[in-house]
Order: sequence, then C-alpha cells, then structure tokens
Amino acid sequence: MFPNLEVRHLHAVVVLAEELNFTKAAHRLHITQSALSKQITEVEEQHRFHLFTRNNKRHVELTEVGRIFVEEARSALRHIERAVQLGSAARDGRVNILTIGHSPDADQAWVSALLAIRLPLYPKLRIQLISEFSSELVRSVMAGELDLAFVTAPLENSQITAVAFAQTPLYAVLPQTHAAAQKEQIALQDLANDEWILLARRVHPVVRGAIMDAARREGIAPKHAHDVITAQEAVHLVSEHVGVGILTKPVALAVHADGVLVKPLSDTSLCFQTCVIMRTDDDSRLASEFARSFLRKHAPQQLPPKQMEFWQSG
Repeated sequence: MFPNLEVRHLHAVVVLAEELNFTKAAHRLHITQSALSKQITEVEEQHRFHLFTRNNKRHVELTEVGRIFVEEARSALRHIERAVQLGSAARDGRVNILTIGHSPDADQAWVSALLAIRLPLYPKLRIQLISEFSSELVRSVMAGELDLAFVTAPLENSQITAVAFAQTPLYAVLPQTHAAAQKEQIALQDLANDEWILLARRVHPVVRGAIMDAARREGIAPKHAHDVITAQEAVHLVSEHVGVGILTKPVALAVHADGVLVKPLSDTSLCFQTCVIMRTDDDSRLASEFARSFLRKHAPQQLPPKQMEFWQSG
C-alpha cells in the first residue's frame, strides 16, 4: 500500500495531521522538530505530492491529498497493530480474537446467538463486540477494523459481501389515545397528521430514506421529523405526546412505557434485510468459519450459489 515507506513515516504523518503543529507532534513522537520535518519531507519527495501546507515554521494544514493519505495511513497502522497482536497471541498460545460489530438497535437474540457459537478449530476464541451506526459498521468492515458485522439494510458496496439472515420490519409507536390505537396494523396514512419521531439518518440512512420515500408516495408531509439516536428517546417522546415513533422491530418490541403501544406497519416496502457483512477480499479462515456457523443456524433459507461459494471459500 505504501511502497518503501517505514512505519515511522506513517506514524509521523498521522501524528502531525492530528496536531497540525510541528512542536506538539515532535513532542508526542519523542523526536526533534528537525527529525520530524525530515520524515515528512522524505514522504513528500519520494511520492511527489504535498501532504501539508506550511502556514509558518510550526503550524500546518492538511492538503486534500494529505487528508486521503492520512485516512489510509491510519488504517495501515491499525492493520500492523492487529497483525502484531494476533502474531503474539499465536506464539504464546493465547486466544483468537474476532471483532464483530452491530448497530445499537440490533436484536439481542442475535448477539446471544453469536456469543454461543463454538468452533472446534478455535477453542480459545474470544469475541469482541463493537456497537456503531450502520454506515460506520460498513466503513469499519471495509477498513479491516471489524471482521464481521450485523447490519440492517447495508449500503451497497462492491467491497462488501452481505448475506441476509433476518427480515426486519418497522413498527409504529403510538400513545394509547391515538385514533389508530385499536388497529392491528398501522398504515402511514394513519400517522399523516402526527409529528414523526425517527431514528436519525446517520443511525440508519437506508431505513430513514425509505420511510420518507414511502411518505412521499402516499402524499404525506410529516409535520416535523424529530431525530433520535435510541429507541428509548423515541418512546419517551411518544409518552410525552410529542408525536409518533417509527422504529425497527427489535428495539420497538424491547422498550416499554406506560400509555404507549407498539403496532406493526402495514406497508410491505418498509421491511428490510438484516445481513452478516464481511469484506469481500478478506481471506480469514476464522471469520469465514464463524460466519458460516452463524448462518447455518439463522439464515431463513438456503443461500444463493454465489454467496454460498464465498462463505465456503474460507
């Protein structure tokens, strides 16, 4: 990725990008300012691009090239650190670590299921869980920071292989006094006169976009869409009669409050696939074995041939 560059060069660039000050960066690196300047110059001259613009002798700013370079350099350093950790673990007979991401609104039954998996070839396997928003989960898998992730409605990306294992519909969260409270299923038209409480776009961009698209098709213009990060926030606002919430099934059914009802939405377009995602070029046998074990138990149907071939190739 970075031919002829040493780790110290990458580290120097990243630290200077964080500090934007030669004095502070040199202090963090425990080297002189002249040594730091020399390392930065070596990188720029070797590759014939500028990473920083110098405002004066001490302060700098990242160029656009520098911003892109630093993002990849950080990823490379994380990979190096992870390689050292795994190598040391293998040498010392310590545990194998698998880092798995999930969104804050993931069904806890899925998390319990993956924690229960045992792989005979990896008797000391340890699972490290990380909770992030769906777009961040995809980015982290692509960057190699996560081995696998559970993502509802992942954004399409050629660098990601996604295999669906569950259907995730949406539910309406209503006050008991709502006019549609007695219905078994709620249509968006039933909520046309209410203020809507939705998970913020950065939590679930595809889900949020689909809700607003469905509203436009129905000729509905929500009075005001309150953005929340957690289901608990949404349910609290509903209990305070601020509006009605629209949430994914796992979190909608998991939270309770006095005077609040949870009803499924009738719009079939508002049902999403929850997937196990993995980087397409990841050749980790451990990650593939683990994903296959989970999918054999939880995928609702036989995987398509191309996906089956991928998950069996580990």
